[in-house]
Formats: sequence, C-alpha cells, structure tokens
Amino acid sequence: MTQEAAVFDETYNDYLSRLSAIDLADAAACLGATMDEGRAVIPFLNRIYRVSKEGITREDGQRPKLGTCVILSRYLLMCPLNEPTNTAWASYRDFKDSGPLATYWANDVEGAIVDAFAGRLDELAKAAEFLGGYPPEEEFPYDACYRFDALPKIPMLLLFNDVDDEFPAKCTILFQASAEVYLDGECLGMLGAQLAGRLVLLT
Repeated sequence: MTQEAAVFDETYNDYLSRLSAIDLADAAACLGATMDEGRAVIPFLNRIYRVSKEGITREDGQRPKLGTCVILSRYLLMCPLNEPTNTAWASYRDFKDSGPLATYWANDVEGAIVDAFAGRLDELAKAAEFLGGYPPEEEFPYDACYRFDALPKIPMLLLFNDVDDEFPAKCTILFQASAEVYLDGECLGMLGAQLAGRLVLLT
C-alpha cells in the first residue's frame, strides 16, 4: 500500500468511526436527505451517494474519492440543530475560514471555469444542465446564470460573463450565506473544486 493510500484509509476510517457516534437518520432528516436500509442517501452534484458507519459508496457500489468522502462525512457530522434562515448569496471569501484557500478558489475554481468556457457559452450551458444546473429565480446581469443544488440545503450559483472587446471572461460562484453552517471553509472550497472539475471534464 502506498503512503497516499494509507493516509486515505486512515482518514476514511476515522470519519466512519465519527459517523457511528451520531444518529444518522436524524441528521439525514434535518438535511433533507433520505434513508435506505440504514444508509443516508445523499444527492451530490446530480449523483447519488450512500453513507453509513460501514462505508461510503457511489451508485455503482464503489468507494468515491477521498474529497467526496470528506465532504459527505463533514456534511452529516456538522448537521445543525436548527435550520439557518440566511439565504442571501455570499462569495467564498465572505466565509470566516476561507482565507487560506482564497487564491486557490480564484485560480483553480472560478479561473478554471473561465479557461474552459470563455467564448463557449453553449458548451457551458450543456455542461451545467448535465450536472443539474438550472436558471435561478432571481435575475442577474450576467451572460449566463445557473443554480446547482450541490447538496440538500447547499445551493450554489454560477455567474458567467463571456469575453468581449473590452473585458475578459469572468466567473463568480456564490453560496447562500448559510452554507458555512453545513460545511467548513475547506469543504466548501472542495465543493467548488468538484463543481469546476466536473464542468471542465464535460468540455
């Protein structure tokens, strides 16, 4: 076993141990997820995952990548007692512990989407739709706007202005301000990276 695989297994097993200490059904109900044979069934960027103290699996029964396991585990472990009410949109840098990842967010999340889709709004539309993106109810002064229900209670908003004669393309990804109640800044950064990575893979 490689050192990387050993770290993966250690981290994974630690999260399973922590999940065994909570009432999974209660957490799933509070988050808007469902239960199936003792496992929380969680839609995550238009894919279904199952989580229990025995393991975390994709729809094909295989274990997902470590980042996905961490996000899903933290999501259940951080389940709040009371549902937050602040639904205003906020940028990633607005969250209290986002500072260490602010540059990464600008370059490898929003920047990666700009690099992949500048001058390709039609391709962005197809990729967004494939991941479950849809037009938000609000109107925004951007060339393209998509809302993603990344996880139950954690919507994301992608705003994109295409390149023109005066300005370069620009992408902004927002969360509802309540997102930091459900996931910490590191996991929200990982969530943004997963959205960007999956959109780019669809080009």
